[in-house]
Amino acid sequence: MTNPTLVLTALPALPLVQPGDDLAALIAAGLQRASLQLLAGDVLVVAQKVVSKAEDRYVQLGSVTPSARAVELAVSVEKDARLVELILSESRAVLRQRPGALVVEHRLGFVCANAGIDHSNVEQHADGGQVLLLPADPDASCAALRARLGTLCGVEPGVIINDSHGRAWRSGTVGVALGVAGVPALMDLRGWPDLYGERLQITQVGLADELAAAASIIMGQAGEGLPVVHLRGVPYGVRSGTARELIRPLDQDLFR
Repeated sequence: MTNPTLVLTALPALPLVQPGDDLAALIAAGLQRASLQLLAGDVLVVAQKVVSKAEDRYVQLGSVTPSARAVELAVSVEKDARLVELILSESRAVLRQRPGALVVEHRLGFVCANAGIDHSNVEQHADGGQVLLLPADPDASCAALRARLGTLCGVEPGVIINDSHGRAWRSGTVGVALGVAGVPALMDLRGWPDLYGERLQITQVGLADELAAAASIIMGQAGEGLPVVHLRGVPYGVRSGTARELIRPLDQDLFR
C-alpha cells in the first residue's frame, strides 16, 4: 500500500435527535450538506447517544424503585440509589466499586463505568432526573442503519456506534466500538509477514475501536454537536463484523 490516506469528515448541522427519528435519513441529509456521496468501503461512526435517543432509551429516575441491594451499594459509591438500580439492571456483575465509581460488566459483555448510563448531553425536563441507556443491541442498530442507508444512498457503508470509555491502566477516555456492521471489528494479522518476512504470531488489531477513537477526536466530548463522522480510506477490506469480536473471553482474561 503506497501512501495510504484516511480522511475523516464530521457531518455538519445534524438536528437534535428525538425518539422515533429516522436516524439514517438524518445522516443521509448530513452527507448531502457535506457534499459527500457514499462509496464502497466508506465507514460511518455514529455517537451512541444519538442512537439511544432515536431508540428512546430514556429513563426517568422518578419511575425507578431501587432494590435493597441498590440502596446498600448506593451508600458505598455515593450515588443515587435509583441510578444504581438501573446500573445493576443493565449489568451482569459489579467488578469494582468505591465512592464515585462503579465499574461493571455490562450485559453486552464489555466492562465500563456505570453500565454506560449517562445524563450529559441529555435533555432534562423541569423535574430533572432523566438518563439515557445504551442501545439494547448496538450490533443490530448498526445493521439496521447500514441497510437503511443502502436504501437511501445506494451504497451500504460500514457502521460503527462509538462511546467514550475509560481504561484500567491509563488515564483519559477514548472512543470504543459498541456496535459494528460491515466492518471487521477485529483484524487477525497472524500469519501476515512483517518487514523482514517473518510471520506474525499473535497480532490482532481492534480495528473498530481504532476507527471509533479516530472519529471521537473530531466528534468531541462536550457541546460540539457533531455525532456522525464519515471515514474514507480504511485500509482493510470491508466484511461483516460485530462488536462481540472485541470482547475477550473470560478464560483469556488475566485480570478477572
